[in-house]
Amino acid sequence: MNAVLEQTASLTAASIAAIEQEIAKYPTERKASAVMAGLRIAQEQHGWLAPELISEVAALVGVPRVRAMEVATFYSMYHLQPVGRHVIFLCTNLSCMLRGSDTILEHLQSRLGIRLGETSEDGKFTLKQVECLAACGGAPMMQVDKDYYEHLTPERVDEILEGLG
Repeated sequence: MNAVLEQTASLTAASIAAIEQEIAKYPTERKASAVMAGLRIAQEQHGWLAPELISEVAALVGVPRVRAMEVATFYSMYHLQPVGRHVIFLCTNLSCMLRGSDTILEHLQSRLGIRLGETSEDGKFTLKQVECLAACGGAPMMQVDKDYYEHLTPERVDEILEGLG
């Protein structure tokens, strides 16, 4: 196993404590409800969810590993592979598509030299497609890390990318 994978194999004491704080928000018989928060905390620590991390979160919240994996694979906010320093989620749902998300996608792919699901060679960007980011009135739009950007044009995308350093 390489050093990077070894580093992602277990939760830190701080992450475990944070997950336990999330678990404490629920009645004992409902502690499984903390699975999403647990996965988020694990991902924040490591940048992505290695299988070992999903297993640890499942054990902490008292659910079978497969149930935690179902959650991790259902939501686009969880990364099951290493990702770049910045993750770009481009909405390609109907409203965004009708307002030009296909042009934005082509521009992003050209500018970054990657396709959907890939990470740039410098490790800076990962490009993902999402079904909906709930900002139809501002279409086309994308999320970069935790920030939302609406009314995109290729020029606006360039400004955003340049601002990320």
